[in-house]
Amino acid sequence: MTVLRSRLDTGSAEFAAARDAMLAELAGIDAAHAGALAGGGDKYVERHRSRGKLTARERVELLLDEGAPFLELSSLAGWGSDYTVGASLVTGVGVVSGTECVIVANDPTVRGGASNPWTLKKSHRAAEIAAQNRMPMISLVESGGADLPSQKEIFIPGGRTFRDLTRLSAEGVPTVALVFGNSTAGGAYIPGMSDHVVMVRDRAKVFLGGPPLVRAATGEESDDESLGGARMHAEVSGLADHLARDEHDALRIGRRIVARLGHRKAGPAPAPDAREPLYPAEDLVGVMPPDLKVPVDPREIIARLADGSEFDEFKPAYGAGLVTGWGELHGYPVGVLANANGVLFSAEAHKATQFIQLANRSHTPLVFLHNTTGYMVGREYEQGGIVKHGSMMINAVSNSTVPHFSVLVGASYGAGHYGMCGRAYDPRFLFAWPSARSAVMGPRQLAEVLSTVARQSAARRGEPYDEEQDALVRQMVQGQVEAESLPLFLSGRVYDDGVIDPRDTRTVLGLCLSFAHNAPVRGTDRFGVFRM
Repeated sequence: MTVLRSRLDTGSAEFAAARDAMLAELAGIDAAHAGALAGGGDKYVERHRSRGKLTARERVELLLDEGAPFLELSSLAGWGSDYTVGASLVTGVGVVSGTECVIVANDPTVRGGASNPWTLKKSHRAAEIAAQNRMPMISLVESGGADLPSQKEIFIPGGRTFRDLTRLSAEGVPTVALVFGNSTAGGAYIPGMSDHVVMVRDRAKVFLGGPPLVRAATGEESDDESLGGARMHAEVSGLADHLARDEHDALRIGRRIVARLGHRKAGPAPAPDAREPLYPAEDLVGVMPPDLKVPVDPREIIARLADGSEFDEFKPAYGAGLVTGWGELHGYPVGVLANANGVLFSAEAHKATQFIQLANRSHTPLVFLHNTTGYMVGREYEQGGIVKHGSMMINAVSNSTVPHFSVLVGASYGAGHYGMCGRAYDPRFLFAWPSARSAVMGPRQLAEVLSTVARQSAARRGEPYDEEQDALVRQMVQGQVEAESLPLFLSGRVYDDGVIDPRDTRTVLGLCLSFAHNAPVRGTDRFGVFRM
């Protein structure tokens, strides 16, 4: 393979400015993430502990193999909303008894672990990851069910949670529920629809309706234990497969269940002894300039991600706005598509389409590094077929069956976001750097388009145009779009799987490649009609 040679001047003023800007962005991300780590706050965490209970993250940590990594996902869900950051749920992927598992843990310190609209989005995404990558899914349950004031936004989509569990089971993807406390109303169906169920004695309570509801509905008097206690479900109803002495025992039993699953990875193993890149990951903090209009050579990023910084570029002299090529990442072969000058022309679209087909022919996963303003516009390019050529690229991305991994490192606007495998195109995992920006188009361009439309409308009506009002509207629209393009905003809506430190990109992608290889890695030769 060809070894990439870096030309990044880490001693320059430009690098220092980019580094300072990135570190400031990271500080903001860390502050937001601290809100998720805090759960319901000191008062409710201490009340939870006083009852002899572990926190959600403590349960996850004790479930995992000692020293095993845990890739937390969607940690900023709910940011910018009326709900607590993290959405009363911890989700991620970690190793349990030597098996990579998707883990979903209710945080009972946040409104009793009740589910709000962002909780659902986060749990649905976790189930999707388990299904796509054929990883066992473990639910650490302690939830009061739906957050009732939000019922109108929860009731209909909430049913998907149970559908996901049954579909995973039907596909042979194991599901395990460890019940630590209340699992009421809709939450009762989590253990009800899981393959394996463990309940903690004297703590777990699983029922469709608690004693007050039963009294109101039927007039029957009952207590928690006879209605839905762990012993009752273990000895009478049969809902519990295992009765644990305490939380630690439940986690021990959960680990033994996973150990007995006989899970085997279906994808090929990585090459042994993968070499580190020649250049330090620390450099990635200063790669992206604060002004995303300044071009960045994506080879500088690839050189700090690829094993040995080795990269065989495909069509280097054609469609220079998109860098494509082959390499390895933590021993896994990958194809890389990385935006160079920000704009995608017809040549770039042709190049990407062929490259994606080749990756499918060789069953090679694809990594997309986003920094694009979209497909080129203008009379010359429209007449040259940019619509049909961009459509070819999007067609190839849509129908490709090898695993896709997307990282938004800079701009990711318009249909360019789609062509580079944005969220709607089902990448196995999608992450963003703090420098990323994503929207229909850039804030300035969007504000200008709206201004032009309003100006033309006034002209057609024969009315004078208020320039002062136009300036105010443009400023307002531009500010709104800028705010809604930020990683915090997008991650808060679960449009990505997390905002990551650029220095962690190689590690995160390596973990995700390992996760994806739990499922078969197969390409396809079946694509839609390419409009040539």
